[in-house]
Amino acid sequence: MGEEREMNPSQKDFLLEAAGRYIWWQTPEEALVRPQRVLARVMDLGVWEDWIRMAELFPPDALADVLDGAEIGQFSARSWSFWHCRLNRELPSMPRRIVYRDLLSPDPACKEL
Repeated sequence: MGEEREMNPSQKDFLLEAAGRYIWWQTPEEALVRPQRVLARVMDLGVWEDWIRMAELFPPDALADVLDGAEIGQFSARSWSFWHCRLNRELPSMPRRIVYRDLLSPDPACKEL
């Protein structure tokens, strides 16, 4: 899903259903614009039944693309580790925010953020 993959009807139905459960701030149709986000939410917050269904519908390389394109805060440490292990991938550090304190606050009196 890194490059836009064509979805079959079963995949689209699953994503719409999952978006309705895991992406509360958008309609399922709005969420479907970013299928990787929907899959990431299922991978991070999903119940076992949703994981099994997702794994049946999407090939491992599509799920690996979700991990490769993960945004900061999309995965808990537990889910991040689980899915890398489940997909037989090396476990890299989780995506994280880098704060350059000197760029944010050049004033030496403001060392603590």
